[in-house]
Amino acid sequence: MQKLRALLKTMRPKQWTKNGIIFAALVFDKKIFQWTYLWRTLAGFLLFSLISGVVYIINDIVDIEKDRQHPRKRQRPLASGALSPRLALGFAIVVGVASLATSFWLSTGFGLILTGYLVLQIAYSLYLKNIVLLDIIAIAAGFVLRVGAGTPLVDAENFSPWLYICTTLLALFLALGKRRGELILLGEEAGNHRESLQFYTCGLLDQLISLVTSSTLLAYALYTFSAPNLPQNHAMMLTVPFVIYGLFRYLYLVHAEGVTLAPDEVLLTDRPLQVDLLLWGVSAASILYLG
Repeated sequence: MQKLRALLKTMRPKQWTKNGIIFAALVFDKKIFQWTYLWRTLAGFLLFSLISGVVYIINDIVDIEKDRQHPRKRQRPLASGALSPRLALGFAIVVGVASLATSFWLSTGFGLILTGYLVLQIAYSLYLKNIVLLDIIAIAAGFVLRVGAGTPLVDAENFSPWLYICTTLLALFLALGKRRGELILLGEEAGNHRESLQFYTCGLLDQLISLVTSSTLLAYALYTFSAPNLPQNHAMMLTVPFVIYGLFRYLYLVHAEGVTLAPDEVLLTDRPLQVDLLLWGVSAASILYLG
């Protein structure tokens, strides 16, 4: 039982919340009340979470020595010695094969996207995460694949391409925020933990974050009044303030409060951000389905 708990912890179930964006196609294609598409998306979310867990296991095996030098990651089961790499790898292979096989049974398109995601993440763990800028782009690509994975599950007909652009920009924002937090937390040892960090500076990351923040707001604003599947009264524009607040809140926490956690970790702990996300979700859903 202790080994099972260690395996589950290594799969990082708290991070599975990021896979929730697979529901975007279900919600924005207005099919959330169609049971067939709902259960398929729920199954897709579970499979994506399992594959994400497999990726985390592989990543921790690859980084085991570096994680032992990290102030936070040294407590992970593999780095601390509570879990053997051999057992973890065997478990990852079994779960990965079973998940991919099930994904193709669920939908061929979904299976192909999930396979592509796994290949991308393995490439990231072994190589891409050490290449400056490409590491950030690879993280963003993973989020876009999550969104795209939901479309074949619901036979999407009116899913706006603008949502892919918004997802890409928001994912870049999250990735840049993560890198900035790592750079500050690790200080002079940052380059020893992750090779690409030696090429980043807080000044560069802050400029990139400013660029992506502005682009995200502009892209989302354009989506709210130009996407063909939205109400013709442009009521979706009323959700723009929630996006503005969410981005501003995170930047405030980083620059005024000195928070070094990754954006997705901040979301799990910051109540104002959680309330803002809830209000955005309720408002957007109400406009889509009642507007």
